[in-house]
Amino acid sequence: MKKLILAEKPSVARDIGRILNANEKKKNYLEGKNYVITWTLGHLLGLKMPEDLNKKWEKWQLETLPMLPKFIGTKPLPKTRSQLKTIESLVKRKDINEIVIATDAGREGELVARWILQYVHANKKVTRLWISSQTDKAVKQGFKELKPAEKYDNLYESALARATADWLVGLNVTRALTVKYQDNLSAGRVQTPTLALVRRQEEKIEKFMPQKYYRIALRIGNQTAYMKQKNIYAIKERDEAEKKKRHLDNFKGQIKDINSKIKREPAPLLYDLTELQREANKRYGYSAKKTLSLVQSLYEIHKVVSYPRTDSRYLSNDIKATLMERLQAIRKYDSRAEEAIKSKGKVILKKVFNDSKVTGH
Repeated sequence: MKKLILAEKPSVARDIGRILNANEKKKNYLEGKNYVITWTLGHLLGLKMPEDLNKKWEKWQLETLPMLPKFIGTKPLPKTRSQLKTIESLVKRKDINEIVIATDAGREGELVARWILQYVHANKKVTRLWISSQTDKAVKQGFKELKPAEKYDNLYESALARATADWLVGLNVTRALTVKYQDNLSAGRVQTPTLALVRRQEEKIEKFMPQKYYRIALRIGNQTAYMKQKNIYAIKERDEAEKKKRHLDNFKGQIKDINSKIKREPAPLLYDLTELQREANKRYGYSAKKTLSLVQSLYEIHKVVSYPRTDSRYLSNDIKATLMERLQAIRKYDSRAEEAIKSKGKVILKKVFNDSKVTGH
């Protein structure tokens, strides 16, 4: 009997196939002695549209809003229908007795696989490959420690809730705006409040009126300090600033004490995707899309970072054992890795390893 592995991309499937000796190429899948490996190409299914659920919702009318179906359901995406048929035929093969979900270790990866397995009515044992790295060692270890699929039911439910909320808000409000204002206007659960924040900031910029202000500076050597009164540095009136300056012109100060301390600043937590995109834009001018593409490549191809599509800034404790391997992988890209290797991968910032705060890696 064989296990059917469901990866998210052909490149990941090929890597897994190489590691598990399942390299025989078939149409839309790979096969070996113990494993059959196929891929999803991202989402193969999407939520049904309103007109699929109720004929009354075919026309865009205010009278039919809000549309609140008790169950939405999914339907195949036309462009990838052939891949879905391949997966369905593989699931029904008699020599397959277990299905391994090997999509991305995150909310969306879980949804991709669950929708497919539900659609093809998979009734075989389902397990989950949950790994944060694509190195050979991590993949082999992951297959030794496959998790019950039920462990990730809550993750699937959260992804389904997100998709359903997008449907309910996006389709209802888009129809309402379009019909009411007779124009193609779109709305979304994330899109609309984000645009509102941008517009609000733009209004502040438009209304901003520059004002002159004055500050009184004290220069000692190459140091400059500014006078502050009641936490206010700026003086709006020039006459007032001149008056304060004249008052201080003949003032002689005395340095009574010099206190010097060495303080330690803790290292920041690890990057999540948003923080990485923000810094890459600030340092190199990269767009969010380019940063994601680059870090995805570092994850899938070069295998030097953990799963990038995450909002977590923590790692699980089991990652500690792989630190030396990861340092070895990046040593040729950054000389600082050498010092870390000399310390034998000693963990300095222990707080980043926290199982309770890990979401998806």
